[in-house]
This record gives sequence, structure tokens and C-alpha cells, in this order.
Amino acid sequence: MLSTMQDRPLTINSLFEHSRRVYSDSQVATFTGDTCRRASYRDVGDRAARLASALQRLGIKEGDRVGTFLWNSQEHLECYFAIPCMSAVLHTLNLRLFPEQLTYIINHAEDRVIIVDDSLAPLLARVAGDLKTVERYIVVGGGGAAVLGDVLRYEDLIAAEDGGFDWPQIDERSAAAMCYTSGTTGNPKGVVYSHRSTFLHSLAACAAFTFGFTEHDKILPIVPMFHANAWGIPYAGWMAGSDFIMPGRFLQAEPLCRLIEAERPTFTGAVPTIWNDLLRLTDTRPTDMSSLRMVICGGSAVPRSLMERFQERFGVRIIQAWGMTETSPLAAVAHPPRAAKPEDEFDWRAKTGRIRPGVALRIVDGEDVLPWDGKSIGEIEVSGPWITGAYYGDDTPEKFHGGWLRTGDVGTVDEKGFIQITDRAKDVIKSGGEWISTVELENAIMAHPDVVEAAVIGVPDDRWDERPLACVVLKEGSAATADDLRAFLSERVAKWWTPERWSFIKEVPKTSVGKFDKKVLRAQREKNELKIVEAGSKAIG
Repeated sequence: MLSTMQDRPLTINSLFEHSRRVYSDSQVATFTGDTCRRASYRDVGDRAARLASALQRLGIKEGDRVGTFLWNSQEHLECYFAIPCMSAVLHTLNLRLFPEQLTYIINHAEDRVIIVDDSLAPLLARVAGDLKTVERYIVVGGGGAAVLGDVLRYEDLIAAEDGGFDWPQIDERSAAAMCYTSGTTGNPKGVVYSHRSTFLHSLAACAAFTFGFTEHDKILPIVPMFHANAWGIPYAGWMAGSDFIMPGRFLQAEPLCRLIEAERPTFTGAVPTIWNDLLRLTDTRPTDMSSLRMVICGGSAVPRSLMERFQERFGVRIIQAWGMTETSPLAAVAHPPRAAKPEDEFDWRAKTGRIRPGVALRIVDGEDVLPWDGKSIGEIEVSGPWITGAYYGDDTPEKFHGGWLRTGDVGTVDEKGFIQITDRAKDVIKSGGEWISTVELENAIMAHPDVVEAAVIGVPDDRWDERPLACVVLKEGSAATADDLRAFLSERVAKWWTPERWSFIKEVPKTSVGKFDKKVLRAQREKNELKIVEAGSKAIG
């Protein structure tokens, strides 16, 4: 028996047009450093239509890729709708990539046009001579962009159009946007999101068991719009009619504190590094964050100590989320379960997250599927309507396992669906035949009040095959030693987990999306560029 329900396509066009009409007075504010410039949903929708007309006039057609090299701004949100809704493909470019990687992804995606912020024109100009398919640059802002040659101005293009656009009927399985992974070995890999996957992901993000967006929210998306579509927040927030507060290029702790106090957001999201920086600043600059009902943190494991300090100082709950570029990215969110006791709340929030409806998950060891018992450790594999089934133009069968995406994360899942990632498959340490979780060890070290950041890597050991090396950033002025930190760990981790080798560094290297870049630390150790001390002895390397 077949259903008689109507079969309307699930497209970005439908959520765009719905909220443009129903929530026409909702606001998009973009921070300029001192104040915010503002536009209504109606304004943003009208300008997106004009942008689509301008791109069509430039020859952009169905399936063509249009790159964006922009901060989080009103203009970037306009691109988020104009490009996919006209049946082209939005390609958000990571402005923090190395030039060689940036060149690769633009050429690999075959971008025809790039829309770039004037402040970023010099950065893009470094690779412009190596770009094979880019025909035009469109510059947002009135600043100089001569380094890119003959450019078009975003505002001029929009002003030249009459307004309105005949949006096409689009197959929901058509490509809408694409992002490339970062922090991988080899070349970045492209992930193409469909209209359908984006629509379904937005519904899941809006749900109360995820972000719970409504038109009463004011969303501050600090996570970059080039990073997995800003975790899906722009599309989900627009679907719900929420106000947006776009931070632009002002992503440092001090302007963010001013912006939060002035605009009073109810929701925000960023990687742990941002919240650590903000926490340190507020040691000396008190900040009112009482407007925030939820802070989502992801991109890397969120230290329990960070969540505890944030709640103690501001009364604000940080909730951990997990996903990848390949999962659009939301796959799990660590809301405590109904039966959680108040005294156990941080135990639940410190977990990686609870798997979301729409995402199937399993733990595997080779070909064996392991039970959801909270004890069995294996690689996490996922499947679902917003999980990629292949990389764009890159045959990598080893990343997929019988229709499941191999995430590269190792961990457990319990009977309630809570994931606990213990490591990346490439980061696990096997010492004397037993596994050490670098994630848990890092979190334990970062619980020390003098520690700002800590990253743990495995190093060869004659007796145990491999042992942990802790690379630690201390607070300015701290006199903490390796012996002090070992003593601190004695009541927090198994004795045999405790590192003998320590390196005190100025900063943990980061990937382009703010994750700890352990391959850089490994390379530095192999080149003897790290000063390593052994607890209770002199330097050993």
C-alpha cells in the first residue's frame, strides 16, 4: 500500500521563502567593531534575489560552483541562500588554510566566481595566479582590492538589478553546498551537501533535543560559516525565524565580550579555544553573559573544567556537540538524560554526546559490531540522510564500510545512546599492551587551574613501546612544574597513564578550524624542536 501524501521537495528554497515571508521582521545584525548594522529578513531575502540575478547575468548556471571567502556577515548569509536557491553550489572557502591547500580546493571544486571580503583580498591574492577556473572576483566592502586585478563590487552588482528572481524548481537531491575537510593528511576532501540533507539537518538542529531554536532566540554564530556551514546554524536559525548577530572579523575575546553585553544573544557556538580565551579575559574584565540560555561547544573534546568554570562564573551552560564535515555536521549533543541527578550533570555533559534521531551509529572492531554497553571500545561508524556517502572527486573506499562512514573516532556508546570518544584512531597510545585515552588525559591535565591548554601525543619507549608526552601551555606567570602536574593527576587518572615526559610550550598548534594539530607536535618532536623534561629529572630531549 502506498501513501497518498503530497511529495513536495525538501529544498533550501522552501525554508528560505517560508521564513522570508513568515518572519520578515526578524533581524540580521553585523558587528562593525563598535556598533551593528542591521537588516530584516525581508531585506536579506530581497538582496539574495538581486545577488542571484547578478550571478545569473555573469553566466552562473545550474551546478556551477561559487566560492565565498567571507567572515560571518549579512552578505555571507545572503550568499547562503542566493547561490543554492538559484541551483548553483555554494562553496565556502576556509580562509585559514595554507595557500597550497586553498589553491587545491578552489581548483578541485572548479569555482567560477569567488565572493571575497575586502579585508581578505590580500590573502586570496597570494593564490590568485594559480587558480585555473576562477573568472571573476566579487568584493564585499569598499576597501581596496587592486591586488586581485579587475574586480566587481558586491553592492554595485546588487544595485544594478531590478529585484525579484524567478527561483527554479530544484530536485531535492541536487547539490546545494560543499565544504572541504581540514586537518587531514594529504589533500583536503570535498563533501557535497544536498538540498534534502540540509533541510533535514536544519529540522534536527531546531528540535528541542538539539538547539531548540525559535523566533525568540538571538543567535551569535561564532563558529565560522566556512566550517561545515557553521554547524548548520545559519539554515536552522533562519528556519526558526531567530535573530542573528554576526560577529564579522571581530573574533577576539575583548570584542566578543562587548558584543555579547551589547546585543544580548540567547545562543552561541564556538570551539573550546574561543571560550578559553574569553574565560581568561574575564579574569580581569567582568562580563555579563546572563542572556545566554545555551552555549554549544565542539570541534574538539570540551574539557569538563571549562564547563564547570563557565557555569560557576557566568551561570551559563556549555553543551558539548559532536560531528564532522562529513556529517553536516551534527551527529550527537550531550544534553543530560531525564533521570540525571543534579550532582551528576557534569558527568553527562562531559560525554561526547547523545546520538541524534536521523543518525544511525555503531561501534566496530574490524568486522565485528560491538554492543552498546558503555565498555566495548571500537571505531565509531555512522549512517544517515545527512551523512556523506562519498567524497567529491576523490575515490577513498577505505573511509566507508558497507554503507557506513568510518569516522576515525574511537570510543564507546552506552545503552542510552551516549557516546564517549576516547581518541582519534590515529592518536591512540598503546603502552605495554594497554590503551591510554589522550582525550581523557588532556581533560584531566586541563583541569589544573594553571593549565590553559594541553595536548598529548605518543612517543616511542624502549620498555613500554609507547608512552604519553604531555605538551602543556601554562597561564602567564605560573611556576607549575612537571612534578606538580604529575601530583595533580595522581587522583584523577590511573597511575600508569601519568606521563613521565612533559613539554611546556607557548601555544598548542591548531588546525584551520581550531582543533589541536597533533601532527605538528609529532613533527616538532621528531625534529627535536620540543624541549622535553622528565618529571624529577633534567631535560631528556
